[in-house]
Amino acid sequence: MHQSLLERIRQLSDQIYLEIINHRRWLHQNPELSFEEVRTSEYIANELNKLKIPFKKGIAGTGIIATIEGKTTNGPVVGLRADMDALPIQENSGLDFSSQKEGVMHACGHDAHSASLLGVAKILTQIKDSWEGTALLIFQPGEEKFPGGASLILKEGALNNPKPDIIIGQHVLPEMESGHVGFKPGMYMASGDEVHITVKGKGGHAAMPHTLNDTVLAASQIVVALQQVVSRVVPATIPTVLSFGQIEGKGATNIIPETVYLAGTLRTMNEEWREIIKTKIREIASHTASAFGCECNIDIKDGYPMVFNNELVTQKASEMASVYLGQDQVEEMDTRMTAEDFGYYSQEYPCTFYRFGVKQKEGITGALHTPQFNLNEESLKTASGLMAFIAIGFLNTQS
Repeated sequence: MHQSLLERIRQLSDQIYLEIINHRRWLHQNPELSFEEVRTSEYIANELNKLKIPFKKGIAGTGIIATIEGKTTNGPVVGLRADMDALPIQENSGLDFSSQKEGVMHACGHDAHSASLLGVAKILTQIKDSWEGTALLIFQPGEEKFPGGASLILKEGALNNPKPDIIIGQHVLPEMESGHVGFKPGMYMASGDEVHITVKGKGGHAAMPHTLNDTVLAASQIVVALQQVVSRVVPATIPTVLSFGQIEGKGATNIIPETVYLAGTLRTMNEEWREIIKTKIREIASHTASAFGCECNIDIKDGYPMVFNNELVTQKASEMASVYLGQDQVEEMDTRMTAEDFGYYSQEYPCTFYRFGVKQKEGITGALHTPQFNLNEESLKTASGLMAFIAIGFLNTQS
């Protein structure tokens, strides 16, 4: 890519920086829960209209897909995704522009994601004489709530015409320095499924265990036995976690209950093994319960698939980030066992999902999904400029 174009993008990023901040602050003050992003969608649509960018509304309910064409449409189609929804959290950040909605907060940076993509839209529009192909701006609802806005967008066929050649997404990272970004080719984020197990048996007096089926003991043995799935069933090369965070048996010191409920989470980095693991969970839980004379109901609720970053796409994006920011500001990420509905895109298209640092220079940034979360707004300049630069790098495939 020509140096002059790089400098042009940097200059535009600087020029629209205050606009991006204003976008982010409006969105932050007006958060909306998953699939309820009505005002958010209206705000984004209004900004796109100002830029004279055509778009479709009502995607997956409240989503928007905007289309920007370069000097010709003969080039690739590149999707750029930002999520829009907030979380059911009461904000306690102390910001002047804190959430105006009781119990709802942008505590995962989706306000920054959408604001940055609006910045990308303006940059791409102003230099559309410098690139070829089509950019699809995907303002996605409902990342935080199953079934995930990404799955609905794909199910509706909203990306079928035009069909993207690649999709790029980015996400805030509070522990990373502002101005830095991080990439991880291949396995990046885990799938996330819920495991619900109900153990049923004959309850009774705890002092007479021979007259009953000990559901508490059976449930305890199920939890222990299922730990062997990770250590003895799944190959050691595949990161996998099976954890149980809830055990509920409404008995007493001298009462063994008839029912004990278990709830946990399954995370893994391999879609084939994900299905094998779920089968093993059902087999082991059922057989263990049976050994104690109990019955067992297993309900595994499928969550988001793993996020797989296409190696070639991610490598190229990382190289472009080094050009735009400098190699010392581009980091290699570790795998994360958290889940993201961007995984749906990565199962269908070559994708890259990277992080941009938002750590405060002074004061508290706060962790994601906490009432204190607050990002360094200097990071928005990086988020908009870099995503535009990466997008054009893929759009101008001969550059």
